[in-house]
Amino acid sequence: MKFPKTHTLKEIAAIIGSQYVGADDFPVEGMNEIHVVTPGDIVFVDHPKYYDKALESAATIVLINKEVDCPKGKALLISDDPFRDFNTLTKHFRPFVAANASVSQSATIGENTVIQPNCFIGHNVTIGKNCLLHANVIVYDNTVIGDNVIIHSGTILGADAFYYKKRPEGFDQLLSGGRVVIEDNVGIGALCTIDKGVTGDTTIGAGTKIDNQVHVGHDTVIGKKCLIASQTGIAGCVIIEDEVTMWGQVGTTSGITIGTKAVIMGQTGVTKSVEGGKSYFGTPIEESREKLKQLANVKRIPEILNKLK
Repeated sequence: MKFPKTHTLKEIAAIIGSQYVGADDFPVEGMNEIHVVTPGDIVFVDHPKYYDKALESAATIVLINKEVDCPKGKALLISDDPFRDFNTLTKHFRPFVAANASVSQSATIGENTVIQPNCFIGHNVTIGKNCLLHANVIVYDNTVIGDNVIIHSGTILGADAFYYKKRPEGFDQLLSGGRVVIEDNVGIGALCTIDKGVTGDTTIGAGTKIDNQVHVGHDTVIGKKCLIASQTGIAGCVIIEDEVTMWGQVGTTSGITIGTKAVIMGQTGVTKSVEGGKSYFGTPIEESREKLKQLANVKRIPEILNKLK
């Protein structure tokens, strides 16, 4: 998430009531999760295990729960609870504003786009030309939809990320201030859920087609001209490159990459990153030819045992 204007380190520290290490006028341009940070961003870290990763990231402002040596060219915000204060900044720069109409007055709807009854279009949504949103589609705030997009009934774009911190009193949610971005010529089936990024974008690339009842987690990036079949569940922070095919009931872990033109066969559990241009099957995932050979050999075990008697 980039802020509407550049703020100073002193201004940001005042918002969350924290101490800081760095010049008062050190520039702060936005905030993001560690896998998508760029210079000028704030990243938060609250466990010593991840201090080095945060301090060595592209982020130039680190919201941290202990004063440490500050790398050259960076600044620190010292907080007793970085998770809480990251949420405070999200509320400040991307506050929730209740809507009192089915289509927000701040939404932009392109020429020849059809929005059927009982849809909800939130604040600052942009929808391109020649789109069709069937009845009961929900589009949360700040979503961007390109041209020639079709979205079927019951689909929700922009729900919160499934991202929690365990505390003694229960789970504390990391607030989502990111967006969903749907590029041109995308088709999305009925009853799909596409979560917005925590601070960045969940993106569906141009020409991709998604079947019914598919879930896409926060900050995932799906490439161009992919095919994703029904009941597939894609975790957060996944990169799916161009022209990937995922058949029914595939599930993935988070933070992995599926290479260009890979084919993931039905009911596969994608437990790790895989190269493009190959077919995969099974849990844990393997190349399909090898996995099918293994299953064929398992079926031969009784025959082999009988020969050994």
